[in-house]
Amino acid sequence: MSRIAKIPVSIAKGVTYTLTAENITVKGPVGEVSMHILPKVAIKEAEGALHFEQLEESREANANVGTMRALVADMVKGCSVGFEKKLQLVGVGYRAQAQGDKLNLTLGFSHPVVHQMPAGVKVETPSQTEIVIKGADKQKVGQTAAEVRAYRAPEPYKGKGVRYVDEVVVIKETKKK
Repeated sequence: MSRIAKIPVSIAKGVTYTLTAENITVKGPVGEVSMHILPKVAIKEAEGALHFEQLEESREANANVGTMRALVADMVKGCSVGFEKKLQLVGVGYRAQAQGDKLNLTLGFSHPVVHQMPAGVKVETPSQTEIVIKGADKQKVGQTAAEVRAYRAPEPYKGKGVRYVDEVVVIKETKKK
């Protein structure tokens, strides 16, 4: 059995879950996340924690049980604490402004870029060059941050563009005559 799957997932305070034959739904103060249970995996509850077992001895079942355990652990963490990705804009005139569930970006194009946030994901702009994307679903938060970054990825000569806060952009030297 997968080593990660042997560790039970403890349910945080204020978080509830609903387990059916095909789905698991986790609710908490930050939000609600639902997911389909992978095949060849059984989830059992004991002593306030979720335990994961593979239903047969195969490579696929072993992989699925470890993956399922990791995904459910992220669901519990997301519903209790939440996930966030921070982006920063580097470049003259690059600005961001959050308006409800929309993010308005000025990235040097002839037109402003408006990004619609998916359900369950919130966006904040503490300053004009900082973007904070928050939510309960780790995958949605990461995907949304990647989509915003893709509008103007950092270029290698001046480093201008949208980048993650902890991202290191290697600056190339320009060609010499």
